[in-house]
Amino acid sequence: MEFFTMCMLAAGFGMAIGAFGTGIGQGLAVSRAVEGVSRNPGASGKIMTIMLIGLAMIESLAIYVLVVCLIILFANPYKDIVVKALETVAK
Repeated sequence: MEFFTMCMLAAGFGMAIGAFGTGIGQGLAVSRAVEGVSRNPGASGKIMTIMLIGLAMIESLAIYVLVVCLIILFANPYKDIVVKALETVAK
C-alpha cells in the first residue's frame, strides 16, 4: 500500500505547487494590469484584453496539473503491475 500512499502524496503536492505558482502568476498579472490602467486609462481596453488572455494561459497550467494529478490517482499505468507484485509477495 506504500505505492498508493506515495501516489496520493505526489498528487497532493503537485496540485499544491501548481496552485501556488498559478496564484502568484495571476496576482502579479492583475497587479501589473491595474498599475498599467492607472498610468494610462486610455489603454485600459487593450490592457484588459491582453491580461485576460494571459490569465487564461496561466490558468491552463493549473488545469494541466489537475489532469496529471487525476491521472496519477485514477489512471495510473503502473497500478496493475504494483497490485500483481503485491499479490505475489502476499502468497
